Amino acid sequence: MTTEHIRTRGEAMVAAALDKDGRTARRHSDFFVFGHHIDEGIPYWERAVEAGDIWAHYTLARYRKIRGDRDAGEALYRAVAEFDAGSAYGLGVLLREDRRNDEAAEWLRHAWEYGRHLEAKIELGKLMAAEGRPAEASAFLMSDTELGDIAVFRWSQLFDSFVEVFDRAAAALDSAEADEDGEAAVAAVRELFDLDEHFAAYPGLATRADELYARGSVLSAEAGMYHAMFLTETGGDEEWPRARDLLLRAHEAGVAQAAALLGNKCEQRGEMAEAERAHLLAVEAGEEPPKWNLGMLCLRLGRYDEAERWFAGFGEDDKDAVAQLARIAALREGGPRASDEPDYRLLPGLRERAGAGDVRAGYEYADLLNDWGGKNARHLIPWLEPAARAGDPDAAYDLAQLCAKLRRFTDRDTWHRVAAERGDQHSCHHMGWLSDFHHDYQESERWYARAAALGSRLDSMLAGKLMVQREAYEEAEPYLRRAWEEGDDNDEFRAETAGYYGTALRHLGRLDEAMGLLATAAEGWHDVRRIYGTDDLDVLSRMIDPAKELEALDEALDAELDAELQDDEE
Repeated sequence: MTTEHIRTRGEAMVAAALDKDGRTARRHSDFFVFGHHIDEGIPYWERAVEAGDIWAHYTLARYRKIRGDRDAGEALYRAVAEFDAGSAYGLGVLLREDRRNDEAAEWLRHAWEYGRHLEAKIELGKLMAAEGRPAEASAFLMSDTELGDIAVFRWSQLFDSFVEVFDRAAAALDSAEADEDGEAAVAAVRELFDLDEHFAAYPGLATRADELYARGSVLSAEAGMYHAMFLTETGGDEEWPRARDLLLRAHEAGVAQAAALLGNKCEQRGEMAEAERAHLLAVEAGEEPPKWNLGMLCLRLGRYDEAERWFAGFGEDDKDAVAQLARIAALREGGPRASDEPDYRLLPGLRERAGAGDVRAGYEYADLLNDWGGKNARHLIPWLEPAARAGDPDAAYDLAQLCAKLRRFTDRDTWHRVAAERGDQHSCHHMGWLSDFHHDYQESERWYARAAALGSRLDSMLAGKLMVQREAYEEAEPYLRRAWEEGDDNDEFRAETAGYYGTALRHLGRLDEAMGLLATAAEGWHDVRRIYGTDDLDVLSRMIDPAKELEALDEALDAELDAELQDDEE
């Protein structure tokens, strides 16, 4: 695609915008979108926005948001959302991602009622369910439906299933309360386990679940233990006293594993003295596994005599315990810790410094606690966030990872961007993947190239691949050469590297070198296609075909041979 062609299409879009010819302006805008010329399109969209074109507002808002300028994206959506359903939908989604749910609901409803934007209707239903109103969400989705609205059905069925779980649990608890039957109460609250995978995406469900767990807890200490587990997984620090008390009550009532669970939860929170007391309660109740926990706790905190006693209790036939005893003996004699072994003895001091405002100490404390085992993302985030906000790339990356576990995807991407802009290789890769997901291939190429410069062979291949796909073969060659020469046959992306490197070399006229690479790629290309699946037609349409590349290479070699023969004859 020539620069002149791009300029002609861009100027035509701006002219159409000035003439208020929205249909023509959109046709020229689609040239940039579907041709993946986003960098080139942005200045023309800006001019079309100044001319008042609605589609330019929507398109530029989308790419501002994708490229990290959410404020600019919001402003562009707002400018036309009142009379454009697509922009109202985009604004509603952005607001929901920012947890401004009330206003998000207004714009999503407007998008549906003004323009029958089906995705806006679905998003509004999901928002209702996330606020704890699944029955209302399902009823709304199934209202005013037409033949082509089939996409709402799966969401309606999902939200109906939430209601059914609550109804089953409530009915079972009614019966258990009438009979004062603790075992029946335990069975009733177990019905709620079906919702565990949904609380992150639909946090409002936790309110109703909490009410039902609380009813079961009155009848059964074991049900109370399950209630405590629910609180630690869905609640914040404010719910910890309730969870702790429920676990202690369950232990006192003779519920197996309640004290051990309390110990594990205390460890996750960094409350080691309380964890030790809880594990000791479990051991006193005759439980064996907490002895190991006590041994590890003492070992990690440098209390070797106590750790030795706990591990020795497992006997000489327990190979794992014997290995820990040998480790203790080596540490006692001043032997070095493994280079990657954390020094958990630092935890108390780091926590004290973090509490006094040392943001780096807060990060190091959270990092150590994260390595301890039995991770609790909700508890770690407050310790990491100050360092991430101060620009620490390690803290920002770890915070992004924790947000991902909690399904806070907007926060995940925000913190990956912070870490990437400060030079974190893995976050640069994530930003490349995110841009790929949105088909903003120019932006993804930049991020992959940046990750490659930080040492990633995979990202070197991905950057080179995107260059090949835009026919920039000379630019691609060093990236793909590095990915190929520094890799080996164990690389999961070996065949893909061979395919794109061979394609680049073919187009650069290095036919003999390309031959073996393309043959290797053709042999393993079915595995490459399996990685990408078949859902994204845009991705598949951009993918090379090594077999066709080999055919083209053979034709080029034949042409060279014919030329040589002709020269010889002359």
